[in-house]
Order: sequence, then C-alpha cells, then structure tokens
Amino acid sequence: MTDTNSLGTYLRDRRAKLDPTAFGFALQRRRTPGLRREEVAQRANVSATWYTWLEQGRGGAPSADVLDRIARAMMLTDVEREHLFLLGLGRPPEVRYRAPEGISPRLQRLLDTLTYSPAFIRTATWDVVAWNRAAAAVLTDYSRLPDGQRNVLRLMFRDSRVRAAQPNWQGVARYVVASFRADVARAGAARNVQSLVDELCATSPEFAAMWRDNDVQAHGDGVKTLQHPVAGSLSMEFSGFAVDGRPDLSMVVYNPVTAADANKIRALLKSLPK
Repeated sequence: MTDTNSLGTYLRDRRAKLDPTAFGFALQRRRTPGLRREEVAQRANVSATWYTWLEQGRGGAPSADVLDRIARAMMLTDVEREHLFLLGLGRPPEVRYRAPEGISPRLQRLLDTLTYSPAFIRTATWDVVAWNRAAAAVLTDYSRLPDGQRNVLRLMFRDSRVRAAQPNWQGVARYVVASFRADVARAGAARNVQSLVDELCATSPEFAAMWRDNDVQAHGDGVKTLQHPVAGSLSMEFSGFAVDGRPDLSMVVYNPVTAADANKIRALLKSLPK
C-alpha cells in the first residue's frame, strides 16, 4: 500500500510526538497525544483551517515559507526539516548557514585512531576545528595558532612555511580557492566569509586574481605531495568526507602513499611532545 498523502501523514506523526508542556500548552482534556492542530497553526502563524486541510491532503501545495514556519513551530531537526520539504515541495530547503558549535568527543576519538594518517575536521568556511597528532606533525600544529588563524585559505596565502611546503603552490592554491568557493556557496555562507575574502584580496594579489576567476571545484580526493622541512618529500592520498548529521563539518584524511612515506610520518610523530 502507498500513502497518497505522505506530507499529511508525516505532519500528524511529528505533531503526535510533541510534548505540549514543552511548548507552554496545558495537558488537560487531551484525547490524543501531542499538540493539537490549532496549536501548531498558532505557532506557525497560519490559519488553523488551512493547516487542517494540509494534514488532510486538500490544502494545496504549501509555500517554502509556510513549510519553514511549520518546521520552526514543531522544532524539527535539520534532517526532519529537509524531509518535510522533500515531501511538500519535492526538493530540499534552501541552505541556511549556522556557525559550527564545536565537535563531539566521539569525532575527536575518531581522528585520534588514525595514528599515521594526518586528519582534520574543518567547517564549511574552512576553519580547522579539530585535528590529530599526525596532522600537527605533517601539516600544521594548529594548537599554536589562535582560533581565528586556523583557516586553510589564510594559511595557504599568508603563511610562508605552508607555501614553501607546496612544490606546486600555484596549482594547489587554485584548487583550494575553487573548492572553498564551492563549499561556501553550498553552505549558504557567502556573507560569513566576506571579511576573510576582503582581507585576502587586500593582502594577496594572487588570491584576488584567483577569486576573480570564479572557478569552482569539488574537493573530492587526490594525491598531495609536500616538501616537509624535516622529513623531505612526502606523498599522501587525501579524501574528504561529510560528517553525518553535521552539514557544517567535513573531515579530510591523508594516507601515506608508500611504506617509506609512512615511516617518515612515524619518525615525525616521535619528535612531537606527548
């Protein structure tokens, strides 16, 4: 059997699972669990009659604004809100960027299990918010940088040590700028990075020229070669991963290409303080 009114079914199901007291409504004289239809309509600032019709499958196609108000009224999670839009409009909602709230201890433990693979977690605006010891040894010791300076683009264009480690800096920088632009647009974070873009345009003619090119590229995966000041040439395969349930975060992992590369990383780790 198929549900011809999947949107209405979903709304009724979500409504029935809500605790009226959490929304400031009394529990007296309720024949069914959850919020009443008129209570959801009141919180969403829509007509109780129209909302009832929507649940019954005869209210017509809802607008994105109305679905957004209903999502807020029911305090839906991001995943639930996306599902509501897919049922009601056949597409996900427009992206709304939210500043990251840090990472969970579980994610940090995951990074730490990658002993010889440099790995870090970055935001949609490419701020590094977590890393493992291998990343500190091979890439950058982010713990020595102030929070506001742990940005991949700022390091690429403003840190001479990072620049010197890239044998093909020009190609890597173009790749980084194009991937950054795509990630920012996908996350709806253009306004959030405007000050960073303005800063880099003012201090780096190379960044300004690359930004004007308007190139976009998926980060994906590939091979990165570094010229480490201690270990010498290092080749690593890299892959980017979305963090499930956290659209504001992605994880980047670098794996040594050869046994010799792995041995170099082991030697670097031994030199790090515990």
